[in-house]
Amino acid sequence: MIRSELVQRLADENPDLSVKDVERIVDVFFDEITARLAEGGRVELRGFGAFSTRARTARVGRNPRTGESVDVDAKRVPYFKPGKEMRERLNV
Repeated sequence: MIRSELVQRLADENPDLSVKDVERIVDVFFDEITARLAEGGRVELRGFGAFSTRARTARVGRNPRTGESVDVDAKRVPYFKPGKEMRERLNV
């Protein structure tokens, strides 16, 4: 499912809301998750899962085309851990 499909499905299930209103709600939802992760925080949605970040150390990588060594800086990457309910539904 892509973002536009999500917006359309939510709009279909909530006829009292316009598509523009649903788009704003979805934007705020994703923006708040992103902002919290950027602050180094964690977002937990009960029954769904938890979003957090993980640190990756600096390392030396390789350019796959040339084989040349490339320095890769340390960075934080997003991480998602599914909740118990999601894991159970996926493994029925």
